[in-house]
Amino acid sequence: MKTFHKLITYTCIGGLVIASGCSKSFLDVPPQGQQTPTDFFSSNADAATSLVNAIYSKMVDWNFHSFSWNGLTSIASDDADKGSSPGDTGTDKDQLDNFTFTPSSISFNEVWGGQYEAIARANQALDNLPALTINDTLKNRLIGEASFLRAYCYFNLVRSFGGVPLIVKVADPTNASDIQQGRVRATTAQVYTQIETDLATAVANLPEKSQYNAADLGRATKGAAKALLAKVSMYEKKWNVVLQLTDEIIASGQYSLQPNYGELWRESSENGVESIFEIQGRGVTPNKGVQGYFESQGARGENGWGWGFNTPSENLVKAYETGDTRKDGTIIQRGMTLWDGRVVSPNAENPYYNMKAYVSFTRETNNGDTWETSKNVRILRYAEVLLMNAEAANELGQPTKALTALNQVRTRARGGLATALPNVTTTAQAGLQQAIWNERRVELAFEHDRYFDLVRQGRAAAIYQALGKNFVAGKHEVFPIPQPQIQLSGGQLTQNPGY
Repeated sequence: MKTFHKLITYTCIGGLVIASGCSKSFLDVPPQGQQTPTDFFSSNADAATSLVNAIYSKMVDWNFHSFSWNGLTSIASDDADKGSSPGDTGTDKDQLDNFTFTPSSISFNEVWGGQYEAIARANQALDNLPALTINDTLKNRLIGEASFLRAYCYFNLVRSFGGVPLIVKVADPTNASDIQQGRVRATTAQVYTQIETDLATAVANLPEKSQYNAADLGRATKGAAKALLAKVSMYEKKWNVVLQLTDEIIASGQYSLQPNYGELWRESSENGVESIFEIQGRGVTPNKGVQGYFESQGARGENGWGWGFNTPSENLVKAYETGDTRKDGTIIQRGMTLWDGRVVSPNAENPYYNMKAYVSFTRETNNGDTWETSKNVRILRYAEVLLMNAEAANELGQPTKALTALNQVRTRARGGLATALPNVTTTAQAGLQQAIWNERRVELAFEHDRYFDLVRQGRAAAIYQALGKNFVAGKHEVFPIPQPQIQLSGGQLTQNPGY
């Protein structure tokens, strides 16, 4: 059941919030660049909350976490192929699949725009919240939420593009310095420092998951802030920080592994025991789901339900060990009978589809709209905390501790079959590192990490080139700065090397 309705009942176009088909009162968020009079919110806790809700609302839009984001994070990885029909390129998804993209490829500009639109909303909130006279507990929590969400957006940007413009306040259109800030790139290190600062604020201000009311499940929590900071620190190879934060999350008792891996992707498990942070979808009237997430990845062709993009690769299929329940929990195959009784046609256009994007229209909440469904997108969950803990422990020379965390994840994956997926036992650092990396792949497939994992592990060029991809070392570790953004900056935004 959806409990987090307040976060997803409106959207923003050009900085203006507009309502559609809903009787709820909506907050008008002023256009970017205009200051909000503080006294408008000073005695209105609902209006102040709506400043932050507007950030969450942006996260279900088409250009934030849907088709183009799947292109960058999945189709560009070895976990997925473009899919669909051979002649249907998805505008540029064939280019992402084969590393033939250019700065003008549309997906980059869509992802860039979506993240910065959310950042603009976070800046609106963070500029105005500190001065309000609302209850301090609520105020601090809202500051923590906005800080977390801004950090998440900048993490997506820095992993994708490297250094990007660092905008942390609403720009004053009469201030040349403010305008210039959006036209030049900060360094990668500067962006990571800002992310860490925002997440430290979030950790200090957010409650634990168990301290939220049921109606607020899905909001950012202290555990989510710690998990994201641990993940950011993993990319920076700050292994002591990763280990400390993941140890704290494990010791908090706030999370546990969902016993059945395949059930993780169903509505019944959303915001459940393993959930640390999810983008909330709502498939009832009025819809406010992740636009096109279900439909763009659904089975294509005879008796299908979607466009058929972002399909599991044969290379991923072969990565699962015998008896690993995560294979069927991740991959829909031709001719398969799904958990709700739906039969996938043996004549479907592609051999495989993404189970994690599937919505049952007979067993889950929906109003028949295939464009905006009830599907939540999982961003952080407890299994990844355990795998980060294992990786950090191994890097710090603590193999026994690493094995404990790693084998918890494998125990769930074997689904109670004693003969399947034996525990990893090696204590050799290199061998254990490879085992943890393999586990991340099969555990987190289609959760938007594989491309970035290969880059941070230093393995991208070797793996892609072995698959015959056009990956160029020293170039494709980051994507190009979108050409439209360079043009908007008057040429001041510099392009990444090789593009």
